[in-house]
Amino acid sequence: MQAITAKRVFIVVIAVFSMSLMAGCSGLVKRPAYRGGYLYYPPALVNADAALDEARAAGKNKECPDEFNALKDQVDRAYEVYMACHTQEAIDMAGEAIGKIKALCPAKPVAEVKPEPKPEPAPTPAPEAAPTPPPPAPVAEPVKITLEDIHFDFNKATLTAVATGILDRDIMTLKENPGVKVQIEGHACAHGAEDYNMALGDRRANAVQEYFAKQGIAADRMTTISYGETRPLCVEQPTPKNKNSTCMKSNRRVHFEVIGE
Repeated sequence: MQAITAKRVFIVVIAVFSMSLMAGCSGLVKRPAYRGGYLYYPPALVNADAALDEARAAGKNKECPDEFNALKDQVDRAYEVYMACHTQEAIDMAGEAIGKIKALCPAKPVAEVKPEPKPEPAPTPAPEAAPTPPPPAPVAEPVKITLEDIHFDFNKATLTAVATGILDRDIMTLKENPGVKVQIEGHACAHGAEDYNMALGDRRANAVQEYFAKQGIAADRMTTISYGETRPLCVEQPTPKNKNSTCMKSNRRVHFEVIGE
């Protein structure tokens, strides 16, 4: 009878132990294979191990080994605290470790590299305005070269003192204008025959040409011609009394026609 009673007591103890074991494992999670101790642990601890595994797979144990190992130690301590019957403290430690594990090796902010601004193209210079041409130089009015006529005595071709004085001034003008040529014209009054007066005009022109030549005027700058009585300055009917009249004296002359200015 005592043996039966003992057997029954043993069965009751086994039953109570099994029920307590089932009650204690409710809400727990099976540990990883590499984790020792109990077969089941609170989810926070097991999740901390899972977070370490993910971090290890991502290479964070090599990227920031010091931080990774410190968090692994924290998870290990959480298991130790749990097995010392400080369940809530262990769960808190595991939860804190999970947050830190997920934040391991934060990506370093990459400085934004802004492209260098392209240099602005240099402004195209406005085309230079064509320079205003200078005003044309004023055209000098051609200087009219005039040589002074000389006069002769009646029926003479010799140069008087008054005539040579005038010719000297004419020579100076010719030397100051070396590009000028001159035609020496001999004239006579109407007294005498026409052919005689033509020859007289020729002698008077030659007399002036010889004088110019002696004073240095080149021969190629001079020509002579006689008009005799055909181009009088003053027309008057010749008579014995008027051969020395003012009109007749004005016709006994050499006139200069300037050419080649």
